[in-house]
Amino acid sequence: MQHLIYPSILSADLGNLKSEIGMLNVSEADAIHIDIMDGVFVPNISFGFPIVETIKKYSEKPLDIHLMITNPNLYLEKFIAAGANSLLVHYESNNSLYRTIEKIKKLGVKAGVVLNPHSPVNLIKDIIADLDVVLIMTVDPGYGGQEFINWSYRKIEELKNLIISRQANTLIQVDGGVNTNNAKRLVKSGADILVAGNFIFQASDPITVISKLKLLKT
Repeated sequence: MQHLIYPSILSADLGNLKSEIGMLNVSEADAIHIDIMDGVFVPNISFGFPIVETIKKYSEKPLDIHLMITNPNLYLEKFIAAGANSLLVHYESNNSLYRTIEKIKKLGVKAGVVLNPHSPVNLIKDIIADLDVVLIMTVDPGYGGQEFINWSYRKIEELKNLIISRQANTLIQVDGGVNTNNAKRLVKSGADILVAGNFIFQASDPITVISKLKLLKT
């Protein structure tokens, strides 16, 4: 399959949110990535349900929601009601990961697990076949604009080998410092989905940047 591009709305001009979403609607973006942060699990606070509902109202793209929060199980139904098409929960924030994934899938959306940079791939080896996606964080979660962690390539390759060995259909998503300098290598390493925030929204022509990431032209 061709790799997918998920712009991260956290880096958008939130004062012109409707316009930013309209731009994404006419771009080659495949979905909109939404970071939900509670100020506890990560040292930052982002969006609540009303913002997700607003994005859903204007978006023609699916909503991919990354829950950087404690006790994500308490809010799964609410985020799905707000418009989530996929929900990603952190391995590090969940003591009942299998039940959480099972619940998300029963609620009718795609389910994924997120691994922080310090969390090894083998932590999810027993549930890999149950996951629609694994998100590898290539920066520490909580803030945009951080520098890509170079040893992440090796981690992506390790995850890809695990997926193949278990004959799973799990997709690999990558988030953090993604740009046209590293996109080709990320896809070659095994990434199926590239999340990019600042690199897209701080560009003078975000639509062209999305196209370059999609086509991997440099």
